[in-house]
Amino acid sequence: MSGRSGTTADRGSATIWTAAAIAAIVGVLALMIAVGGAAVARHRAVAAADLAALAAAAHAGTGETRACERARWVTDNMRAQLTICRLHGRDARIEVTAEPPPLLAGFGAAHARARAGPAPESGADTQDERARR
Repeated sequence: MSGRSGTTADRGSATIWTAAAIAAIVGVLALMIAVGGAAVARHRAVAAADLAALAAAAHAGTGETRACERARWVTDNMRAQLTICRLHGRDARIEVTAEPPPLLAGFGAAHARARAGPAPESGADTQDERARR
């Protein structure tokens, strides 16, 4: 007799279950980090586009070249790339791309668009007011 009565075939299965649980937790954490990194890149792109559009609109009177230089300065300082900058009258239309952190580069860049310009003159009809008539 071996002296080990009642041993089962599951001997060591706790190690496998523990390893599987740890792998699942690591996978969930990696997914959370990826989603968080993508969200940060998206928010950075949106903020950079908004601020760049405001900067370009503020300098619209100096011409498209100067206005877009100001927009590029904003996006460069916010770690984003200005992809499109156009002036239509005094309205600035901007498109921006922001790259995620290097470890998440496989997920692709975040893109955002923004428009800014002067507010309508007081007494001037807005699109909403014209639509109501």
